[in-house]
Amino acid sequence: MRLCCGLIFCVEAVATALAQEPSPPAKAIQDNSFLVEEAYNQEEGVVQHILTAQFSHGQGQREWDLLFTQEWPLFSQLHQISYTIPYSFLSGEGDRRNGFGDVEFHYRYQALFETDRIPAFTPELTMIVPTGDANKGLGNDTVGWEVLLPFSKVLNDRWTVHANAGATLFPDVHSHDLYNYDLGGSAIYAITRDLNLMLECVANFDEDVTRHGGTERTSSVLLSPGFRYAWNFPAFHEAQMVVGVAAPIGVTHDAPDWGLFFYFSFEHSFLRKEKKEISTK
Repeated sequence: MRLCCGLIFCVEAVATALAQEPSPPAKAIQDNSFLVEEAYNQEEGVVQHILTAQFSHGQGQREWDLLFTQEWPLFSQLHQISYTIPYSFLSGEGDRRNGFGDVEFHYRYQALFETDRIPAFTPELTMIVPTGDANKGLGNDTVGWEVLLPFSKVLNDRWTVHANAGATLFPDVHSHDLYNYDLGGSAIYAITRDLNLMLECVANFDEDVTRHGGTERTSSVLLSPGFRYAWNFPAFHEAQMVVGVAAPIGVTHDAPDWGLFFYFSFEHSFLRKEKKEISTK
């Protein structure tokens, strides 16, 4: 009898130790990418506030683009809704403009939860509302639609990769339907649970209306090395704050020569519920 009790005690002790074992460093900051979307929806009861600032220099022009995004789970992690508000400052060759751009409303569905073999996958549909001034080059003066396909996979304790493919339609822009295409990929290395090194690459193939009424397509490719750091506040609604910096470099002629990217995120629970690991679902 004593032997049985001793075995039961040992099994319970081992199970408790395994349950309390921390997750790998790669899983500590999963949903804080910069230019490439990750494929993890917000967990139930957790909201994320994101502010980014990107400076671009090239083609005789300097530009600051500010984005504020707020992401909310819709009843569960299966569904997520969010919105993005842009504001831009543009200057170059005696031309100075600033103002709000087109506001975006997003819906994402967690089609695949990540497992040891299967990547996470969250197709996203975005409605782009024409709130920006098209005369200033801050919008297209029409409702646009975007489809984005993000994939994410934790490869091991330290490495995570993300991949994106997307397409955007702006119908009836000066009698033209404009189609834009986007590709992206990133690799992230977790030095520690709170410090990650990042390398992102994005390619944008955009169509615009020319001054003569025709259309032209530009190809912009950016390579962006950076890093991010997280502070965790478990006593304050399971909160996490993440800051990051990157230095995008233009690869093609149509891309900016160089730039800077600043990232700030604050994530917290709005329900009295313990936060769970995304990748274990």
